Amino acid sequence: MASRVLSTTLVTPPCSTALNKSRILAKKNKSRIKPSTNSEKQFLCSSSSASDSGVRNGKIKSKAVSESSQGSIDRTVYQGAFGPWTVDPEDVREVVLYRSGLVTCASSFVIAASAAYLPENFASKEIIEQNLDLFYLIGAGGLGLSLYLIHIYVTEIKRTLQALWVLGGVGSLATYVALAQPAGDHLVHYVLYNPMAVWFVGPFFAALTGLVFKEGLCYGKLEAGILTFVIPTLLLGHLTGLMGDGVKLTLLGSWMALFVIFAGRKFTQPIKDDIGDKSVFMFNSLPEDEKKALIEKLEQQKLQSDSQEVTFQ
Repeated sequence: MASRVLSTTLVTPPCSTALNKSRILAKKNKSRIKPSTNSEKQFLCSSSSASDSGVRNGKIKSKAVSESSQGSIDRTVYQGAFGPWTVDPEDVREVVLYRSGLVTCASSFVIAASAAYLPENFASKEIIEQNLDLFYLIGAGGLGLSLYLIHIYVTEIKRTLQALWVLGGVGSLATYVALAQPAGDHLVHYVLYNPMAVWFVGPFFAALTGLVFKEGLCYGKLEAGILTFVIPTLLLGHLTGLMGDGVKLTLLGSWMALFVIFAGRKFTQPIKDDIGDKSVFMFNSLPEDEKKALIEKLEQQKLQSDSQEVTFQ
């Protein structure tokens, strides 16, 4: 399917008078067309550019008919590294689920962590503390959903984050079964009062740190960048015992506030931002022989386009 989509969107420009008109139109639009990739961030980040009417590099591009917006289908045709692509309903569902997973994770964490700031003998505090493991499970599930749907160009990086999540799940289960339950304790409560248990649940938070790092790098989100340092600092401080309770509470409060801002602001971004250059993912899904054929076709079209431009000049 991916090969058919990519192959049908790469068309050799027509000849004769129509070609000359296309060249003129392409030159008029050339200053408005932005490059489709950012070489400094291309391995982690999702980025794309919309195309106007015209012909460039031997590929015919359609006119954008709408702008992207949350909750609606974007009909814009974006020019990717391997051909034009558009946002379809499945893309929208994946992005909404990705962002919903982040909101679920952030909400569960904030509710659970709020118990540290509530006064003793407060009804809500008691209810939260009795259900800390439930909030932990819900938050882990939300994070897992987001890591499953996250768009990162380098598959190995995505698989590493997912592997950390799996390790965190295995470690959490092992800690509960082998340590917390025999002691008659809950998982979260046990980790709080037994810092060495951070080694077992830590991969969960390492995966979360990797996710916010990616978001901060790709979109310049200040809250995500700060979270990249707050999360490991608090966990390492708790693990080593070198951090006082006051400092822990300060960092925990910062984590809560920044996490809420980060998750909420995701819904202010266009859908296309979390998709990235869809043509790259389509290309990566092709068999090796089809990848080679497509690259050769792209190179031939570029040579033809360059030679035609030289002739025209």
